[in-house]
Amino acid sequence: MVIATVAGVAAALSLGLWQLDRADQKKAMQRAIDERGRSAPLATAGLPKADEPPGPALEYRRAALVGQWDAAHTVYLDNRVMDGHTGFYVVTPLKLAGRDDAILVQRGWGPRNAARREDLPPVSTPAGEVRIEGRLAMTLSKAYALGRDTETGPIRQNVDLAAFQAESGLRLLPLVLLQTEPDPPSPDGLHRHWPAPAVDIHKHYGYAFQWFALAALILGLYVWFQVLAPYRAGRAARADKVSDEQRDA
Repeated sequence: MVIATVAGVAAALSLGLWQLDRADQKKAMQRAIDERGRSAPLATAGLPKADEPPGPALEYRRAALVGQWDAAHTVYLDNRVMDGHTGFYVVTPLKLAGRDDAILVQRGWGPRNAARREDLPPVSTPAGEVRIEGRLAMTLSKAYALGRDTETGPIRQNVDLAAFQAESGLRLLPLVLLQTEPDPPSPDGLHRHWPAPAVDIHKHYGYAFQWFALAALILGLYVWFQVLAPYRAGRAARADKVSDEQRDA
């Protein structure tokens, strides 16, 4: 029983300390994310080429890009929620100026027609060269989908980058841009209330508390059943013995 108790307490304490260490790692990640967000925006020339793997330090970096919209390949990601309302995320490739490649831009959110679900929200896409700002990400927003997406038509559940590149004929960067400017009232009519990039630190503190509580419970049960309970039983037995002796006397 002693060995089992020591092993259980040691394991629970070890797991609790591991969760605290994970929380410290997440804090470091959050600091790195915040620092990237404060860095000067990357220009178009600072992005990797379509055939180059992006470095992890590019994620969450701000970027100010110049190019032309490829409105013909705009897609609408279905069942996306913003500010408590369901609609579409509008995604359009941006052909980068001075380069032969493009980047997918998650431009913003538009409402959906509840009565006519096949209707698309009105989106204004200017012709000619534009300058947009946003935050780099490794992938587009993904939603849970049953089965395999057809990956055709303007309305889709998700977009696979490689499949979309083959479909559109564009050389796409292995990155996407979440456009942040301008927010309504803007010419395109899209909303861009993206959540701030953050890692979940508090769950690790919760897990650590649970493991430390389990260690305390194991130790408490051992003390109760192996120390206090036998002691109480012994006192009761001695008291009964004294009572019996007094009656006999």
